[in-house]
Amino acid sequence: MCEETNAAGSPAEELVVLYEDNHVIVVLKPQNVASCPDESGDDNMLDRVKAYLKRTYNKPGNVYTGLVHRLDRPTGGVMVFAKTGKAAGRLSAQMRTGDFEKKYLAVLVGAPNEESGTLTNYLKKNPVNNMVYLTPQATDGAKLASLDYAVLEKAGELALVRVKLHTGRSHQIRVQMAGISHPVYGDMRYGGERAVKGKLALWAYSLGFTHPVTKERLLFLCEPPKHTEPWKRFDLSAALKP
Repeated sequence: MCEETNAAGSPAEELVVLYEDNHVIVVLKPQNVASCPDESGDDNMLDRVKAYLKRTYNKPGNVYTGLVHRLDRPTGGVMVFAKTGKAAGRLSAQMRTGDFEKKYLAVLVGAPNEESGTLTNYLKKNPVNNMVYLTPQATDGAKLASLDYAVLEKAGELALVRVKLHTGRSHQIRVQMAGISHPVYGDMRYGGERAVKGKLALWAYSLGFTHPVTKERLLFLCEPPKHTEPWKRFDLSAALKP
């Protein structure tokens, strides 16, 4: 288990490594750092991991680092990268079969009427404005999005929820929660009139997968920055219990 450090914007030398062997490396992604290179040219986790591996093992030239999954830029939490092509292929296969399990903690504005439930929608991304929208199933380019949520605790007008993704769509949790009128705290993009200004309260706290070589089941937990708003209003240690 770990806790977020003040690593946002820090150099690759300060990469927080949670686990590493010859096949995979599990790291903590700070909020507001991209998962991989994009048109912005900003610092990103893929380059940080590559720089770490190159420096640590004194490797010349390009260092293989497989991007297995992504987290949206404003979302922090646990990520795994593959160190070999074989590991990347096997982890990607787990994502397709559902053996690769990601869970999130989110603080919502208002609590859903149901304490737990499944949200199923169709989403479509507009690449021009980088916005994702709820759309009818028949819409060209629409993709199925499904998640389970459970309300863990309430604090005034806010609710701490656990989210398990069944699909990995861009901005999925943010869009689907806003779709039931309970946007994620700090989500000025999708929150509409209910948006609360602040850092996005969405955190990938749990990552489970089967090791691509040893076949051991691995689980990594990392709590959000518990001393900051709005996380400090909740009992996060209880939230991280199975």
